[in-house]
Amino acid sequence: MPHTRLLLLSNSTDAEGRYLHHAAAELRDLLGEGPREILFVPYAGVTISWERYAERTREALAPLGYRVTSVHEAPDREAAVRAAAAIAVGGGNTFHLLRALYAHGLVEAVRERAAAGVPYVGWSAGSVVACPTMRTTNDMPIVEPPSLAALGLVPFQINAHYTTFHPPGFRGETRAERLAEFVAANPGVPVLGLPEGMMVRVRGDDVRLAGTPTSAPAAAVFGVPGVSEAPAGERLDFLRASARPRAAPAP
Repeated sequence: MPHTRLLLLSNSTDAEGRYLHHAAAELRDLLGEGPREILFVPYAGVTISWERYAERTREALAPLGYRVTSVHEAPDREAAVRAAAAIAVGGGNTFHLLRALYAHGLVEAVRERAAAGVPYVGWSAGSVVACPTMRTTNDMPIVEPPSLAALGLVPFQINAHYTTFHPPGFRGETRAERLAEFVAANPGVPVLGLPEGMMVRVRGDDVRLAGTPTSAPAAAVFGVPGVSEAPAGERLDFLRASARPRAAPAP
């Protein structure tokens, strides 16, 4: 997608709990100086009301000069997406998010707007749904979307909140082991393990890492022969080159 302008964050808060504070510089670079209207998609929220989620996002982005409206408040949600000057998709539960996007007929609308160059910001679940599928989420399947096919704004998968931490005595799979299973079962679908503090910055064909990792030494790479890590600032051409052509999205 030569016109895409994306910012895909692993997480929404910094080490001090400040919401979107760590991404302020990248948000300004993507969205420009305010004022600017942003359409927020709160559907990943489950235990937080969509009203409160939207208000929290307004409070975080107001100091940057951005005005936030929420798609759940729009009388015609598809029309709101198609008229949006910028789109932000919040984190939470990825299954809940994708089910709502399908239920309201927004998958194709968001995909088309982003492909046309409308800025798209996602964090956590909002970053995972920017991938071809949501199958590299960490979330529990609390609801069932009609398909796991997602927006496909990038040709590789993201695993948000990637960590190398392994608690003493824990006998379950590590995150790396789970993602190794994914690429073994899905040849040609590379995965980027995106640590907290890091983000993927997309400007057309220029795709690179930004931020400072806090939950792992660097971003982890799975499914690309000869590449296992990528530091901040690295171009991710090798992920695009390793991805097989994406099948048409499920209806």
